[in-house]
Amino acid sequence: MTIIETRGLVKTYGTNGNSVHALRGIDLKVERGEFLALIGPSGSGKSTLMSILGCLDTPTGGSYELDGRRVEGLSGSDLAAIRNEKIGFVFQQYNLLPKATILRNVELPMLYAGVARKERRERALQLLEKVGIPDKAGVLPGQLSGGQRQRVAIARALANRPALLLADEPTGALDTRTGEEVLALFHELHAHGNTVLLVTHDPGIAARADRRVELRDGLLLRDVQERAA
Repeated sequence: MTIIETRGLVKTYGTNGNSVHALRGIDLKVERGEFLALIGPSGSGKSTLMSILGCLDTPTGGSYELDGRRVEGLSGSDLAAIRNEKIGFVFQQYNLLPKATILRNVELPMLYAGVARKERRERALQLLEKVGIPDKAGVLPGQLSGGQRQRVAIARALANRPALLLADEPTGALDTRTGEEVLALFHELHAHGNTVLLVTHDPGIAARADRRVELRDGLLLRDVQERAA
């Protein structure tokens, strides 16, 4: 089943002589259950494409279907609802609430989604178990290592059982060993059926995915679907 499909996706910033063409007609299809890396250098358009795929931005032209629904023309409030329901985000800098416990951080997306308190707590505890830090529920983010905070961010991203897990440079702030542990966790989630789209500038990290899509100058340059040895 197709979860992402874009046709002729265009994004232009500015107008007239000051316009910047960030995306120049991207055709991309991602099936449910894939582990895909979106790779490209700075200025390639990958961050812009990620923002559109994550419903954080809208295209200037073309179409985008997420899990069977056309989303390119929706209002800001509709896009926010889709983000909360369909997409789990993992960012390089974790974006955790510093004064909230780890459990509360993981519960937050479920609170916005209207999940009952008892179910929120039970699901959050299960997710912390899933990412390997069940003993950290009552502590604050500042008491954790970078790798542990990224595990919390992954647990939070999974809270509403999203159709798509979107990770933006998730190992960028981590040392090599901790980054490997986080990548192993993404592989485990993928093995259990999660659709993972990982955005990176690092070819070594991209090679860990089952499919690699390379962007350059706003164009899809290469789409490799055989996993590297």
